[in-house]
Amino acid sequence: MVFGKGAVNMPNILQTNQLTKTIGGKDLVKNVNIHIKKGEIYGFLGPNGAGKTTVMKMITNLWKPTGGEVWLFGEKLRPASYEVLKRMGSMIEFPSFYEHMSGKENLQLHCEYMGYYMSGSVENALEMLGLSEAAEKKVKSYSLGMKQRLGIARAILCKPELLILDEPTNGLDPAGMKQLRDLLRMLCSEYGITIMISSHLLSEVESIADTIGVIHHGNMMKEVSMKEIAEKNTGYITLAAADVKKAAYVLADKLELDQFKVIDGQEIRIYNDRIDTTELVSVLSVNGVEIISIGKKAESLEDYFLKLTEGGIR
Repeated sequence: MVFGKGAVNMPNILQTNQLTKTIGGKDLVKNVNIHIKKGEIYGFLGPNGAGKTTVMKMITNLWKPTGGEVWLFGEKLRPASYEVLKRMGSMIEFPSFYEHMSGKENLQLHCEYMGYYMSGSVENALEMLGLSEAAEKKVKSYSLGMKQRLGIARAILCKPELLILDEPTNGLDPAGMKQLRDLLRMLCSEYGITIMISSHLLSEVESIADTIGVIHHGNMMKEVSMKEIAEKNTGYITLAAADVKKAAYVLADKLELDQFKVIDGQEIRIYNDRIDTTELVSVLSVNGVEIISIGKKAESLEDYFLKLTEGGIR
């Protein structure tokens, strides 16, 4: 792959190096390193306020970084990187439109702005997002979910090479979420579009992402492929007891376990695939712990995420 003058050899379609944004002396995000390969769906996970939108605003040149760099398509992002940005579609936060114009007119205006004149593109984007019947209606009459879908239609309208979507499922009902999942898979597999999607709905990301990046309190916690998570998934033992604190004490003191976590003060998850459940039940019973239930479960993306953002396992 050949990059422009001054570029470095990067195998990623999008990469950030030590990306930092400071406002009023407070670091909103600090030293964030992201690596997104061409042709993958990248799930950007984090609780509200973690810094997802801040990072995406810098990637799309809406905000200038306090420190660090953004590289797109092998070129360093600069204030005048207009041609590079034309290769990207995005929806950051809640999409805004000219409310007095129809959905179709808003998309036609976007095509003019982008210099994109492919015949049928507006109609095709509206159809993909289930908005054909509402195409001629003024946007002010659209529901929250319809405006969200129109924002996604605008983001994919010009067939971008890279699609950046910030919480795109906001305002969508379950049917709309499934439609969006199917659409993103199709855009990636059939059109080769690389997609970065932020969300706090872990189940949505788990079902479509190839790689996830977890951000918490403005810091990147982990970048990992879903395949790697699946391969490392050893599952856990779930234990419900009448006295959870006493059960936790017995696990630590009598069985000398440290790979466990108390969930909501009601359940203990033991991350040790070598412990025998028969022995576990016996030791707990001998030490006066009343067991309500015990079983084995596979670890989900939510479990993995919570371990990263809640300080790990006790």
